[in-house]
Amino acid sequence: MERAETAKIMLHSNIATGQEHRNVFEDARRRFPRAANGTYLDVAANGLLSVDSVTAIERHLDTLRDGRLDKRECFERVESCRGKIARLIKAEPDEVAFTKNVSDGLNIIAAAMDWRAGDNIVLCMSLEHLNNVFPWLNLERRRGIEVRAVADRSGAIDIDAMIGAIDERTRLVTLSPVTFAPGLAVDVTPLGKVCRGRGIFLLADGAQWVGASGIDVGRMQVDGLAASTQKGLLGLYGLGFLYCRREWAEKLNPVALARFSVDLGSGTHEASMGNHYGAHAHGRDYVHMPGARRFDIGNYNYPAIFALEPSLDLLLEIGTGEIENHTRNLAVQLTDGVRRLGLPVCADGAIAGASRPSHIVTVGRFSRTMRDNEADPELAGLYRFLRSRNVGLTIRRGMLRFSMHLYNNSDDIERVLGLIKSYGNGAIQSQRTSW
Repeated sequence: MERAETAKIMLHSNIATGQEHRNVFEDARRRFPRAANGTYLDVAANGLLSVDSVTAIERHLDTLRDGRLDKRECFERVESCRGKIARLIKAEPDEVAFTKNVSDGLNIIAAAMDWRAGDNIVLCMSLEHLNNVFPWLNLERRRGIEVRAVADRSGAIDIDAMIGAIDERTRLVTLSPVTFAPGLAVDVTPLGKVCRGRGIFLLADGAQWVGASGIDVGRMQVDGLAASTQKGLLGLYGLGFLYCRREWAEKLNPVALARFSVDLGSGTHEASMGNHYGAHAHGRDYVHMPGARRFDIGNYNYPAIFALEPSLDLLLEIGTGEIENHTRNLAVQLTDGVRRLGLPVCADGAIAGASRPSHIVTVGRFSRTMRDNEADPELAGLYRFLRSRNVGLTIRRGMLRFSMHLYNNSDDIERVLGLIKSYGNGAIQSQRTSW
C-alpha cells in the first residue's frame, strides 16, 4: 500500500511537472504574434521578435523622436545586457564585448592574436559557415598561417579527427557547436580539455548555438564565443557579442581601439579624453579596459540593445537547458514524422560519432558542393508548397531546413507533417525512387 501511494504521488508530480512545462512554453508563445499566424520554423535564419521587444524599441525611438534621449539610461541598458549575456553562458560580465555580428567577433580574435608564420589553425571547413572560414584564409594569405581542414563524418564534425590534427604549432581551433547545415550538435568539452591543456585558443561560432542550447563556457573550456542577436537570442540584426575568457583577453592586443576600449577611470564621459589625457593615459601610454571590454568599439547599437533585453529576460526565466530539451523533443517529432512519410533526414552523423540532433532538422541529402540556398530539384517543389502555406523554413546545402525555438509547439510540427503528406503521395513516391 505504501509503495502504491508513493508511485501515485510520483505520477501526479510528473503530470504536474509536465503540465507546468507546457504552460511555460505556451505562455511564452503568446508573446510572439507570428507564432500564431502560420507556422514559423526558421530561427536558424532569424528568430521572431516578441511584443515586449517591439515595445522596448518603440519606447526608445520615441525618446529619439522627441529629443528625450537619456544617454545614461542607454549605458545602463548596455551593462544590464552584458551581465545577462554573461549569465546565459556562465561567464563574467568583463568577459563579454559587444560586436556587430558573428563575423565581427571572429575577426576580432583573428586580428588580436600574435601570429607567427608556420602557426596553424584547425577547423572542419566543409561544415563551417563561410564567415568562419574567410578570416582564417585571410591569415593564411597575409601571415603565412596554415589552415588545416579536417574532413567531416557523414555531415557531422569529427572531434577525434580535430584533436588528431593538433600539433605543437597549433594556435587556434574553431568550430560551430551546432552547424548551420545539416544542423547537428557536438559536445565541445573533449576538444576544450585538449586545447586548454596545450594552451590552444578554442573559438566557437555560436550563431546556431546561443539562445537555443544550454551553454557553460567554463565547464566546456571554451576560450572564445562569437554570436549575433537575430537568431536564438530573438533580437535584431546589427548586434552581436564576443565572449573571451579573461585570461586570454588580457594577453590579446586589439587591432582597433576607441574610447570604450581604454580605461580612463570611472565617471569619465565618452568624449572627454582630452580633459583626462594626462591623468589616465599617462602621456602617450594607455591601459586597455579589463577582459573582453577592450574589444568594445565606439557607441553601441542602442535600438538593438533595447530589443535584446526582454529576450534575455525570457531566456533566463525559462532556462536555455529547458529550451534545448523542448526544441529537441519537437525535432524528434518532426524527424520521425518525415521519415514515416518516406523522406530522408540528414541525421546519420548523429549516429556515427559524438554529435547529436539539435533544434535544427534538415530534410534531404547533405551536399558539400551545393550553394547554401540551392535546393535539390526534387525538394524545390515541396519547399515552394510549404512557403505558399505560410511555413517558415529555409534551404541550405540542397536540403530543407526546419528550426525550432521556445515559441514552437507540437501543433506546429503536426501541421507541417500534414502539409507534407498533402503535397501529394504521387510526388513523394516518385522522389523515393531516386533517394
